[in-house]
Amino acid sequence: MSAYNLSRYMNKKLALVTCYFQPNYGSQLQAFATQMAFDKIGVENETIAIDGLKPEINKAKYRYFLSKIFDINTVKDKMATVRKMLAKKRNPEYAENLAIRYGMFDDFAKTKFRLSRQYNSKKELGQSAYEYSAFVVGSDQLWLPSNIAADYYTLNFVPKDVPKIALATSFGISKLPKKYGEKAGRFLKRMDYVSVREKSGQALVNQWADKDVPVVCDPTIMFTADEWIKALDASGDGRRFAEGEKYIFVYYLGNNPWERERVKKVSCETDLKIVQLAHSDEYIKSDEGFADYTPYKVGPKEFVELIRDAEYVFTDSFHCSVFSMLNHKKFFTFPRYNNEGSASTNGRLYSLLSLVKHETRIIRRGNTLNINAPIDYQVIDKELNGLRRFTWGWLTDALKESKIL
Repeated sequence: MSAYNLSRYMNKKLALVTCYFQPNYGSQLQAFATQMAFDKIGVENETIAIDGLKPEINKAKYRYFLSKIFDINTVKDKMATVRKMLAKKRNPEYAENLAIRYGMFDDFAKTKFRLSRQYNSKKELGQSAYEYSAFVVGSDQLWLPSNIAADYYTLNFVPKDVPKIALATSFGISKLPKKYGEKAGRFLKRMDYVSVREKSGQALVNQWADKDVPVVCDPTIMFTADEWIKALDASGDGRRFAEGEKYIFVYYLGNNPWERERVKKVSCETDLKIVQLAHSDEYIKSDEGFADYTPYKVGPKEFVELIRDAEYVFTDSFHCSVFSMLNHKKFFTFPRYNNEGSASTNGRLYSLLSLVKHETRIIRRGNTLNINAPIDYQVIDKELNGLRRFTWGWLTDALKESKIL
C-alpha cells in the first residue's frame, strides 16, 4: 500500500457492519460484543446505521425468497412470519406484548450502539468508504444465502483498497447451493482477513474461495460473565420475573412441542417454576399456557440476567447456550430443526458444543434427558479461554497488518 493510501486510513473510524437492529437477543448481543471488542483494543469505531439501507436490502431479500417459492424447506421456514402476522391480528394482547418486547430491543439499540450517519444506498455508503479505516463484518448468520443475495454483508460495495475484515462470520448452514457458493467465492476473495465461527464455515470458505481461514469464537465469547455484567449493568435479579422463586429458564425459537414437554417433566420432578420468553421467533401455539411466567419486558440485559440466575436452562439458541456456559449453568441444548434440510441452522449448535467438547449437551428427540448429567466446566472454561485468546490474537494481527494499530 502506498504512503498516500496509508495516510487515508490513519485516525479514522472502523465501520462495523452488523445486525444490531434485529429484535433478537443473540443478534443484538453479538453486535454489541463486536463494538465492545474494538473499544477494548482502543480503536475508534461506529456501527453503520441500517435505516436508510433497509429498503434496498429488503427488496433484494424479497426477490430471493420469491425465487425459492417452490423450495419446501424455505417455505416452511418463512411460514413463521405468516403465522406471527395472523396471530397479531387475531390476538390484540399478543400484539401488545410483542410491542413491549420490541420496544426493549429498540431501547437497547438506541442506547448501546454508536451509529453512523444515515446512508440511503449501498452505493452512497461505498462512495463514503474512504472516511473509514476499514470495514468489519460479523458475526451471526450474515452469510446465509438470503443475505448473500441481499449483498450487504458481503462488503461488495467497499472499494478494493479499503481493508475488509470478517470477524467470526457464520453461513448458518453447512452447504451452499452452487449459485450462492460461487457468489460467496467472489466476495470472500475480495476480503483481506476472514475468520469464521464454525468448522462448517471454514470448509465452505475453502471450497468456494480456496482460502484457509481460522475458526474463531463468537464475539459474545470474547468476554467473561463478569465483563458482561459490567458492560450491560446487569445487576438486576432474574428472579424478579419469577416473583422471587427459583426457576427453569426456557428460550426456544423452534416450534417443537416435544421439547416443551421435556421441560414440563423436569418442572414436575424438581418443583421449579418455568420462566419462558414465549413466541420468541414466531407465534407457537404450544407456548400458550406452557410456562408459569412469560415476561415480555425483557431486553438483552434482562435476557442475560434471566440466564445467570436460573437453576436450569433449556434452549435451542446458539447465544443462549453461550451465555449458559459463560455463567456455568446446568443447560440443555435442543436442535431447532427436526431435520437437516436446506433451511436448518442446527450445525452452529453442533459446532459450538463440539468446540467445548460437550456434544452430549445436545438433546435430540430420542435421547434420555438426565438433569443430573455432569458438565465439566473446567474443560469448557479451558476451551473457551483458548478460543478467546486465539481470537483476540487474530483480530489484533489483522488490525496491525491493515496499519490500523
